[in-house]
Amino acid sequence: MLDHVILKMASGSCCLVKIGPSILNSDLSNLASECQRMMDAGADYLHLDVMDGHFVPNLTFGHPVVKCLRPKLPDVFFDMHMMVAKPEQWIEEMQAAGASQYTFHYEATEDPKTCIRKIKEAGMKAGIGIKPKTPVEVLDPFIDLVDMVLIMTVEPGFGGQKFMGDMMPKIAYLREHFGQIDIEVDGGVGPATIQQCADAGANMIVSGSALINSENPRETIRYMRTVVEEAIQRSQLER
Repeated sequence: MLDHVILKMASGSCCLVKIGPSILNSDLSNLASECQRMMDAGADYLHLDVMDGHFVPNLTFGHPVVKCLRPKLPDVFFDMHMMVAKPEQWIEEMQAAGASQYTFHYEATEDPKTCIRKIKEAGMKAGIGIKPKTPVEVLDPFIDLVDMVLIMTVEPGFGGQKFMGDMMPKIAYLREHFGQIDIEVDGGVGPATIQQCADAGANMIVSGSALINSENPRETIRYMRTVVEEAIQRSQLER
C-alpha cells in the first residue's frame, strides 16, 4: 500500500489524504478480486455501499458479503456506507463481519448520538453523512463525536451519477469550522472533478466508476492524491 500523505490542517493536527474506491460499479460476481485490484493500484481503503431498498431505492449487499470478504482482505480498512433505514439495527452484525468504520446517514435515524455511541461501543470508527438536500449545519452537534463526515455529491442510491459541484460549500464550511475532521466526498468524483473537492477541503476521496473503469487505476489514484495534497498545501500558505 502506498504511504499516506500527511497534511497539516488549520488546527495544527494532521490529516491523511486517503483514496477509497467504491466497488458498487465493479464486477460483483468477482468482488474479492476487484477489491484486491483496487488495493494493488494504491488505494488506501475500500468504500462499501450497503443499501436496503428503503432509505434509498436500490439493493446491494449486507453483512454476509462483508464477512466473506474479510478473510480475503484481512488488513484492508472497510468503510461501510450504510444507506439504510434505522442504521442502529445493523451495527453489531457489521462489526462481527469485519467492518472497520460504520458510516450512517443523519437522515436515517431519529437519534444520531445514540447511533454514534453504539458504533463506538462496538469497536468501530463512526462516520456520519448527509444527502445533498440536507443543510450541513445539522452536523455541528455531532462533529466532536465522530471520526469522519461524509458529504454526498449525488443523491445516494445508484452509481454513475453526475457530480453536484454546488455541494462544495458544505465541505468548505466543515473545513473552516472543524479543521481537523476527516471529510469524505462521495458521488461522481474522478479526475475531472477532484480539483473542486480538493479546493473545498475534502481529504477522503471516494471514487467509483472513474476508478473501476479506469485503464490505469494506479495512475488515476496517484493523480487524485497529488491534487488533494497540493490543494491543502496551498491553503496552508494562504493562511
